[in-house]
Amino acid sequence: MIEIRDVHKSFGPHPVLRGVSLRVAAGEVAVVLGPSGSGKSTLLRSVNHLEKVDRGQIRVDGELIGYRRRGDKLYELKERDVLKQRSAIGFVFQNFNLFPHLTVVDNIAEAPIATGRLTRDRARAKALQLLDRVGLADRADAYPRQLSGGQQQRVAIARALALDPKVVLFDEPTSALDPELVGEVLDVLRDLARSGTTMIVVTHEIGFAREVADTVVFIDDGQVVEQGPPAQVLDNPTHERTRSFLSKVL
Repeated sequence: MIEIRDVHKSFGPHPVLRGVSLRVAAGEVAVVLGPSGSGKSTLLRSVNHLEKVDRGQIRVDGELIGYRRRGDKLYELKERDVLKQRSAIGFVFQNFNLFPHLTVVDNIAEAPIATGRLTRDRARAKALQLLDRVGLADRADAYPRQLSGGQQQRVAIARALALDPKVVLFDEPTSALDPELVGEVLDVLRDLARSGTTMIVVTHEIGFAREVADTVVFIDDGQVVEQGPPAQVLDNPTHERTRSFLSKVL
């Protein structure tokens, strides 16, 4: 479902991704671990073309993201075509990014209405179903400022599901939360994983990775150092850099 092949990305003279490759099958959960500044978020943002890669290719469900091939050359897609591709790739940010002037239900219904996928009534009905799924059916008419951080992040997850994406990307979804609110968001992620949603999750929650991930990927200095099943990477890492990182976070 997701194929990342030899992706390179630099900001000015500073390389951030140096030949990253990763494959995630349909229905699988890949958890990406690594120290701050290792390139995790940049990799995630490259999957939906929020960051343009310098070299390499990314495909979602076989479709080349951000570019089209003509002969031996790649041409960047127009913005409207990139937006169409992004509608199949849900993205949940660290800091929720909800619209403060819209109610919770309208935050979720906005994208299906704006893209013409659903009428306003059907979009609101679907938004209410998604709110029920994340345990917030009773807060439909609240505004983001009236919610806790954990509730806001659950709304953000519901919003990411509103367009029925093929994959959902999570960029450290619990890092902005108080510790006592982390569990409620991870419970929603567990439910999504059980339902067969294809996911890449950047996180420092090792227990979640051990429980839910099909593949754990450890990235350092813009490179994949180690990847494999949780029992292998978390309990029996082969690379010294992985062992050093885990000794500090476990």
